Amino acid sequence: MKKIILSLFVATLAFSTNAQIKTPAPSPFQKIEQKVGLTDVTLEYSRPSMKGRKIFGGLEDYGKVWRTGANENTKLTFSTDFMVNGKTLKKGTYALYTIPGEKTWDVMLYTDATNWGNPRKWDESKVAAKVTVTPYKMPMPIETFTITFDDLTNNSAVIGIMWENVYVPFKFETPTDAMVSSSINKIMNGPTANDMYGAAVYYLQAGKDINKAQEWIDKAVEMTSDKPRFWFLRQQSLIHAKAGNKKGAIKAAKASLKYATEAGNAGYVKMNKASLKEWGAM
Repeated sequence: MKKIILSLFVATLAFSTNAQIKTPAPSPFQKIEQKVGLTDVTLEYSRPSMKGRKIFGGLEDYGKVWRTGANENTKLTFSTDFMVNGKTLKKGTYALYTIPGEKTWDVMLYTDATNWGNPRKWDESKVAAKVTVTPYKMPMPIETFTITFDDLTNNSAVIGIMWENVYVPFKFETPTDAMVSSSINKIMNGPTANDMYGAAVYYLQAGKDINKAQEWIDKAVEMTSDKPRFWFLRQQSLIHAKAGNKKGAIKAAKASLKYATEAGNAGYVKMNKASLKEWGAM
């Protein structure tokens, strides 16, 4: 009897040990975090491969809702409110679904992201956004299903869905300008030199009111005149140039060059010399 019990114990132990063996997932999981302006966007999805199969119009039927990946929902999480096709959506997590087509695709954000694949019953009221887009034919086959963040700007990004021989772009926008402008307005009640500098540089890069940018950068340079900062002066020269004040731009660039040379910053020395040459001052 003892031998029988011992044999059963050994067999159970062996089965338990074998059950813990790890093998690669057929559709590996990927998590990507992307900053778009001031918004954190997280993408979580599983990545199946073609493995010799025809995908669209084959494995995945045209005209039917596709989980857009494998296993659990493909999830997109936004840290702020955002916009799709002009519609504002609340921050949070959404499931990404698509309906592939030969000529167009429907891309949808679904508020219930707790499903394994497609919901048992599709609820149209949970479709927070739906956009019809035109796919692009890829010049080479994409073996493994891939989603990317493309064409990044301060205010938007394109989610690129790629597999087999198609690329499907899906654009979303973030309220970066509104967030920055609100922050600037609050801070300007009692700004530091860094606040003035940051606001001025943002206005320059975002193509906003250049006269206001001039006012702020001049104030920032004035506030740091006891210890001049060559990077402040560099931006002052660019802002004045953009505003059409060539004389002020040259003056600031020469000051920036002087202090960058003293600091041994070759990059700023090179940039200032190039600008001065462009403006006819060298």
